Amino acid sequence: KKKEKPPVIPLSTDLHSHLLPNLDDGVDSYDESLFIIESLAEMGYKKLITTPHIMQDFYNNSVESINAKMTELRSILKEEGIDMQVEAAAEYYLDDHLMQIIDDESQELLLFGNNYMLFETSFMNQPFYLNEFIFKAKSRGINPILAHPERYAYIQSNPDLIDDLITRGVYLQLNINSITGYYSRQVRKMAERMIDNKKIHFLGSDCHNKNHLQVMQRSVNEKYYTKALRLPLLNNSL
Repeated sequence: KKKEKPPVIPLSTDLHSHLLPNLDDGVDSYDESLFIIESLAEMGYKKLITTPHIMQDFYNNSVESINAKMTELRSILKEEGIDMQVEAAAEYYLDDHLMQIIDDESQELLLFGNNYMLFETSFMNQPFYLNEFIFKAKSRGINPILAHPERYAYIQSNPDLIDDLITRGVYLQLNINSITGYYSRQVRKMAERMIDNKKIHFLGSDCHNKNHLQVMQRSVNEKYYTKALRLPLLNNSL
């Protein structure tokens, strides 16, 4: 007798994108942002948490600069009659600057949902203070979400790190476009492995531009996307 598959629950919330212009390597204009937002609405999304990079020396954004852009985007959406709930958070890069911020409880952080913080690391090498950051974040009541773990070479070469991160209280967000092999064959294999082993908590678009959107529109037809939707993802709890 075949085991009954759990139902497929479509995503209504995205927690990772770069839709505020002139802050990072995301969209170039509000027109591009509006086009992507309308397209995501057509795909069934009701809420977008957009997450500009905060990375010292590259994208030196602040809570104030990000919130100012979000206020402007909301105003434009209202003028255009586009029905989409939008919020601003950030994709923090794990560096010395972030370690200083996490040490200073007077610093305002761009969190969302259940005190979630989206962060990323170097793609090649595991940061030597990764575990220290996780401990300090959890001690402050912050729930760290590691963006696109399937893309990191140090995780691809040591997949056991996935279980270690989860044990330490880290949530894992997989990029939808990783399922198609958009980033690389190795990334796709790692994404499939994580889905097979039920080691993801969120799916994210990580949408930077129209090209990412087009790939995402193809990605949702992949069997591994459907398989991921059968997992107890936390997107819609946001």
